[in-house]
Amino acid sequence: MQSARESGRRHQPDGGLSRGTTLIFASAAGISVANVYFAQPLLDAIARDFGVSPAAIGLVVTLTQVGYALGLIFIVPLGDMLDSRRLVIGQGFLSVVALVAVATAKTDWVLFTGLVAMGLLAVVVQVLVAFAATLAAPAERGRAVGTVTSGVVIGILAARFVAGLLADVGGWRLVYLTSAVLMAAMVGLLTRVLPRNPLPGSTDSYAETLCSIPSLFFRDRVLLVRGLLALLIFATFSTFWTSLVLPLSTAPFNYSHTQIGLFGLVGLAGVAAATGAGRLADRGLGQWTTALSLTLLLLSWGLIAFLPSSIPLLLIGVVLLDLAVQAVHVTNQSIIVARHPTARSRLVGGYMVFYSIGSAIGASAATMVYAHAGWHGVSMLGAAFSAAAMLIWAGARHVSVGSEATECANGP
Repeated sequence: MQSARESGRRHQPDGGLSRGTTLIFASAAGISVANVYFAQPLLDAIARDFGVSPAAIGLVVTLTQVGYALGLIFIVPLGDMLDSRRLVIGQGFLSVVALVAVATAKTDWVLFTGLVAMGLLAVVVQVLVAFAATLAAPAERGRAVGTVTSGVVIGILAARFVAGLLADVGGWRLVYLTSAVLMAAMVGLLTRVLPRNPLPGSTDSYAETLCSIPSLFFRDRVLLVRGLLALLIFATFSTFWTSLVLPLSTAPFNYSHTQIGLFGLVGLAGVAAATGAGRLADRGLGQWTTALSLTLLLLSWGLIAFLPSSIPLLLIGVVLLDLAVQAVHVTNQSIIVARHPTARSRLVGGYMVFYSIGSAIGASAATMVYAHAGWHGVSMLGAAFSAAAMLIWAGARHVSVGSEATECANGP
């Protein structure tokens, strides 16, 4: 197998990635990732429509995350082998089909199957992240990843608001029909702007590509630590956003879906965190950014726990939580894509498996804990995930910033 450095020089475009194309990447990523998060403010409506109990409704989110995890394992690594342009466009088209299936589902098994397929195809987001990292100049890679991730943040937050608004207007099915139309339009735009026939960075077979993912993370301590951090920060992230609709939709608040969706817009601070963290990673400050962000994440739960007695304190906690999660996420991605240039899609896919596992754990645990211990139980759960992330980082803090910022000399 050719060396990673040699292949990285061979396949790295000299012109870098233009700002306009980066923004299109970010928009496509935002629209795609929104499909994974639409269900969170709609859980009560979907539960009523299909007769699912409140304690089990977290399965809707979990199944989407299961599909997402499968896509990360079996689809995203293809970006190291195939024409990334065709891979992105193909996933986008099939996502439209899955969205229509969910929107028109008449039975719960069709709904659940559609959700798994939708999650499976939503991993086009990670193909776009790896694609952007490959096209960007080395000195601007963190900025490019941060910009695309900003689109992801906006997509996640807008998903909750738009889903709530559309559900109040025309029911939860309208949410998925609208997304299908937007995805179709984005596929058309990507067909026009994505570079044609980019050279793959690996000559490995599909089986070799898949088998190399675990060894990459177990051989490289930095990758493993960043993966574990992703699992824990997205467990706490999912814990909050999955369960928030439950207290706010009942007395004493009785908020509508639109009002609940507005809470997501408070987290737009995460957009600034994403772009800023990418620039700091380019400057070799990944460890410092991670430490500060994890501290803020833990502190956020002290404020979030004040629900229902104080909405203002809750809102401050939301800002801190989203800012911290996105800063760590972008820092993680900026670090891992620099380590093995011929395996960027595999690295992003493997990293996001940790993310998906954490999100699924948080979604399932949050609804069960809320059913038995209320909001204070949810707050303790989120704080426990955050504290565990702090312990992981503290245990691995001897991994130097220079080690994180430097590409590995050998290929995967």
